[in-house]
Amino acid sequence: MPEPRWHVSSAVVTVAPEAMAEVRDVVGRLEGVEIHGGDATRLIVTIEGNSTGTLGDRLTEINLMKGVLAASMVFEHAEETEELPCPLT
Repeated sequence: MPEPRWHVSSAVVTVAPEAMAEVRDVVGRLEGVEIHGGDATRLIVTIEGNSTGTLGDRLTEINLMKGVLAASMVFEHAEETEELPCPLT
């Protein structure tokens, strides 16, 4: 069985100016999503999850929100999760 992988991507979300406050609030509450900055019409976010599919699903969810004009993935990184050492008993 393959080791679990950890995935993170960055994305730019373009938002209609009048919808920014609501979109920022909703996006900021999504599991695995963190807002890192933005301006009057854009949010810079990272999305974390255990698969590319999970990241893509979350990006699609953001893209379909009322007031979002576009949500575009900019970068994705994946790596094997490290096994934690077993404590000696």
